[in-house]
Amino acid sequence: MAEEFLEKYQAFVKTIMRPDKDPNMSICNWGLGITGEAADVASCIKKTVFHENDKTDGIRENLGDTLWYIGAICNHFGWKMEDIFKENQEKLSKRFKDGEFKLKHIQRNGEMRDWNEE
Repeated sequence: MAEEFLEKYQAFVKTIMRPDKDPNMSICNWGLGITGEAADVASCIKKTVFHENDKTDGIRENLGDTLWYIGAICNHFGWKMEDIFKENQEKLSKRFKDGEFKLKHIQRNGEMRDWNEE
């Protein structure tokens, strides 16, 4: 059911994407859009936590907008959002094999770690 919803959502995103004539401009627009929405999420969290100004509705709205940009980028490259979610889950499942977050999972000792290693 979730896969079906993601597929329908991604198809909806495609109907309102308005790609630029230059594909590089399109991907830049959508990539920068994610950055802007992520900043809005952070701003709403800051206001909620530090300013005692409840912006939880703004957090939800901007998370949704971030998902829209993710859908647009997936459409641009011909990827399925479902696959992106599954690949991320697989990566994180390998990283956190015992099912919980521990410092040893993120320490890399100054080097990039290949998370695909067994």
